[in-house]
Amino acid sequence: MFKKKYIAINIIRVSKKHSANFPTYQTMGASGVDLIGSPDISDAGIVIKPGQREIIPTGIAIELPEGLEAQVRPRSGIAYKYGVTVLNSPGTIDSDYRGEIKVILINHGQKNFVIKSGDRIAQMIVSKVEKIEFSDVEKLSRTNRNNKGFGSTGV
Repeated sequence: MFKKKYIAINIIRVSKKHSANFPTYQTMGASGVDLIGSPDISDAGIVIKPGQREIIPTGIAIELPEGLEAQVRPRSGIAYKYGVTVLNSPGTIDSDYRGEIKVILINHGQKNFVIKSGDRIAQMIVSKVEKIEFSDVEKLSRTNRNNKGFGSTGV
């Protein structure tokens, strides 16, 4: 058996009610943790009308170590069942961001979708980030594909 390795990430509750739920893995094999609607969301919830988008607060902020990023991705269940997804998928949380995590959701469905406090709204995956440096060159190496794109390899 292999030993599990975890990366320590500092987290604070920034909701006014100070009872925000921490992101959690729903299964042992889950890649991402579920982000949850903030306790500060009113009892009426946040209504996302068809074709509209809303920013949903989570009530938490995190401190990612340098060299990591967090990606906010849709939850497949609400995407499939209701047509609600993360608009800027994946949303990126940089290691130097210290504000509340908020998720931009859009409703591609036919009915209003209501987000309530405690609802699982998206998932977050933490990944390593490689820094790059660009080199200004006269030409790029050639490949079989070269500059063919947008369907050039078939459907």
